[in-house]
Amino acid sequence: MAHPSVIAIDGRSGAGKTSLAVELATALREHRTVALIHLEDLYPGWDGLERGIERCAAEVLAPLRRGEAARWRAWDWVAGAEGEERVTEPAEIVLLEGVGAGAGQLRGLADAVVWLELPADERRRRALVRDGETYAPHWDRWAAQEDAWLASDDVAAAATVTVVSPSWSAVAGSSRPEHAARQVLNALTEVPALRDALAPERAERESAAVVARRLPAAPEPAALFAALFSGAEHAVWLDSSDWLDSSDWPGRSEAGAQRAGARSRFSIMADDGGVLGRRMAHSDGVTSVTFGPQTATPATARFDQPFFRWLDSAWGHGGESAPEGLECGFALGWLGYLGYELKRECGGNDVSAASAGASPTPDAQLAYAARALILDHERREVWLLALAAPDSEAWLDGAERVVRGPAAQTREEPLPTPSAPPFSARDDGASYRDKVRAAKAEITEGTTYEVCLTTALEADAAPGQLDPWATYRALRRRSPAPFAAFARFGPMAIASTSPERFLSITDDGGLRAEPIKGTRRRTPGAAPEEDALVRAELASNTKDRAENLMIVDLLRNDLSHFAVPGSVAVARLFAVETYATVHQLVSTVEAHLRPGASRAEAVAAAFPPGSMTGAPKISTMDILDRLEGAPRGVYSGAIGYFSRTGAADLSVVIRTLVVVGHPDGTARLSLGVGGAVVADSDPDEEHDEIQAKSYAVLSTLGAEFPE
Repeated sequence: MAHPSVIAIDGRSGAGKTSLAVELATALREHRTVALIHLEDLYPGWDGLERGIERCAAEVLAPLRRGEAARWRAWDWVAGAEGEERVTEPAEIVLLEGVGAGAGQLRGLADAVVWLELPADERRRRALVRDGETYAPHWDRWAAQEDAWLASDDVAAAATVTVVSPSWSAVAGSSRPEHAARQVLNALTEVPALRDALAPERAERESAAVVARRLPAAPEPAALFAALFSGAEHAVWLDSSDWLDSSDWPGRSEAGAQRAGARSRFSIMADDGGVLGRRMAHSDGVTSVTFGPQTATPATARFDQPFFRWLDSAWGHGGESAPEGLECGFALGWLGYLGYELKRECGGNDVSAASAGASPTPDAQLAYAARALILDHERREVWLLALAAPDSEAWLDGAERVVRGPAAQTREEPLPTPSAPPFSARDDGASYRDKVRAAKAEITEGTTYEVCLTTALEADAAPGQLDPWATYRALRRRSPAPFAAFARFGPMAIASTSPERFLSITDDGGLRAEPIKGTRRRTPGAAPEEDALVRAELASNTKDRAENLMIVDLLRNDLSHFAVPGSVAVARLFAVETYATVHQLVSTVEAHLRPGASRAEAVAAAFPPGSMTGAPKISTMDILDRLEGAPRGVYSGAIGYFSRTGAADLSVVIRTLVVVGHPDGTARLSLGVGGAVVADSDPDEEHDEIQAKSYAVLSTLGAEFPE
């Protein structure tokens, strides 16, 4: 037979390896043959850790990997000598458990290593309860061997799957071992080397049905999010805040304005909670996926794999149906952001390997929503969705009580202006103008047609000085947008009022991109006639129309890679959309995905957003790396969802404040700003444009554009 898949289960004594291995073996045997080997049977006595590892490699795993039977002698712990010969026949899955199962000599023979981590006191208590006084005289002696071995072989750092919990086992009491085994098995299905072998378990997990409740209600969104998800470390709100009443728009002029919010009538709120919830992070080619992060038994898989390749397997090609009557494209799935530095997978440079250094934030972070709330602003309805699981009905009941309760109906009063520290610019005015001139020189040389030059405004907040949640609530009222978003990923928060759609994919394969190029700041309190003149000037401006057209052509090319031939079309060109603080020049490019084409690869083909790079994309990204000299991080990437139905909707990360908290309570604030440079760009006007684009966020914070 072909060589088996080998899974090693390691951890210090008393971590619960045996219980986990037995439960895993039971689950795995449903679809295949399984051999379970206990490494303690190979240790030659209480001083035999190192020798036991050597024997296991030579006598057990090596022959099994060759598809041969393993013949070995078990240690007789009562007699203190080698005992009977045992024969382990080849099996489709081999589970090896015990202290040292993940040692360096054995890792090369394994497809995955699972590491269990428990506090030392708890481990000792469990070991002695399990083995009585037999083990007690030898605890310190054995622990010293573990210390010596792990000092030179950091198995925990090398492990493929990690379980860190104070109380996962039956002895510890708060969760049954089969629950931990289920999360570990879920994590193992993510490991590339095991995906084919564990395909049945993966398919079973992804086929869970959606339970839905449809409620006629129009709750206050901010109060609803706070009530349901304020306690979640990882939570996302895709907020169509443009659906706020027009009376909430400061100085809004209705004359001739297109209602941008009609393109995004749904708001989505979700976290990674529940037994089927999960989260992922990707940095520098390493993907980390945690199953059950809000349960007592989270299991994390880490492996080297490009992000978009992982997304292709995690998102798949759709096929799941949305609940009847739900017109929103999202019917549970992944939500979060894709940072600009993922360009390394899309033809761009890897700036982490250059002098610019790595981004301080992960390249991507997503939360898998096994339960979510969707607001249909047009129909004034609330949809509650949950994957069928033991805890889903309880969550649905609780969420329904919140939706119907008085707190969710209370309209939020205007918030005071948040207090923020003064911002500094990565490029002062003179430096930014010089970079505009350098970009124009590249255009003159013929290496590019358009350069979307960006910079960043940054500030350091003292402990307690700035609350990201309060800041976002103030921002969404001051500057509503159809693709606004608030996301919390542990110490990191994103407050976005983006008006721009990067890319949407419908469940039946419809593609749509809506690039923005051309911006005019609106003057607070201006007369309608003055506002209309600003709109008219933007609509007719030759430079802005040229910028927009170049990006439209770029996106037509991006979408064509995975589109049905002849389906790419420009549905809207040079439309002016009006927002609370700016007017924008917007176009729409549409296409249809080829049958069977990878949806993840279609996203990758258009990433990063062309409106944030320039054209042609690849060579212009090289120019931007040289000019900007620093990673963009989240800014210029995308925020949105990847639904189980195969649908996706992603906005461009602009007009976005990123807050990264530190353990000492301080926080780093970053606001990316930029503009498109073309042949006839004026450096002074380009600098004025980035001030206009930063106005909404800075004014909400009570901050000024730095000198």
